[in-house]
Amino acid sequence: MPTIQLGVYLTSGQETSRAVKWALEAGYRGIDSAQMYHNEKDSGQAILDFLSSPANTASLGREDIHFTSKLASNSDYDTARRAIKRSVKECGLGYIDLFLLHSPYGGKKARLESWKAVEDAIEDGEIKIGGVSNYGVKHLQELLASKPRIVPAVNQIEAHPFNTRTDITSFCQEHDIVVEAYAPLVRAMRMKHPKIVALSKKYKCTPGQLLVRWSLQKGYVPLPKSVNQERIVENADIGGFSIEDADIDTMDELDEYLVTDWDPTDCP
Repeated sequence: MPTIQLGVYLTSGQETSRAVKWALEAGYRGIDSAQMYHNEKDSGQAILDFLSSPANTASLGREDIHFTSKLASNSDYDTARRAIKRSVKECGLGYIDLFLLHSPYGGKKARLESWKAVEDAIEDGEIKIGGVSNYGVKHLQELLASKPRIVPAVNQIEAHPFNTRTDITSFCQEHDIVVEAYAPLVRAMRMKHPKIVALSKKYKCTPGQLLVRWSLQKGYVPLPKSVNQERIVENADIGGFSIEDADIDTMDELDEYLVTDWDPTDCP
């Protein structure tokens, strides 16, 4: 699984296509889409276009690009199973590398039936890896207690220094569930925070690069979203420095439970 992936939330049409193209040219190898984003087709076509273009200087194949999508809503098994098949067809990539339940909404029965649909899709070769998104600890415990045939490999949640979600991230890491961090740039809401600015100057990087680096050093897979070519390149250019432990602690102390979009992690 690529360590940094491009999020395409709130993009559509040519905007999605350009962002995916620029990301792949900049060295990204993962694209994070969803049924709710309505851009699976645009993302998949942009991936195929890149693979067949002169810009693909490394002669990458489909197997080298990690594509993620997510189930729009949990429901009964048959509905979820059909929805997965639609996503595979929509993206046009032959299969989906990672497929997530987008949220825990819908109640226990819907969650567990939808997960069975994911398991069967994996066994049928439609998707490679299954996971969840926006799951709180109680939802993860519920799924693990059901003794699934396949344990979720990923939990994608909002995570950044201003919303560290330590309870969820600790549980995931204890159970070998990869944490994917969406909104790692805090949707640009804290780029001018004095401590972020000061640490950016210390490490001679941008605030965005600092935030992505924080995610990586926590062991997460960050999903920075941008439709600006310069920023797409910049967000992945974080190999030249490492944040000292004391500064990681300083960033952790910025936690204010800042939710930038939605927070279903405590739903029934």
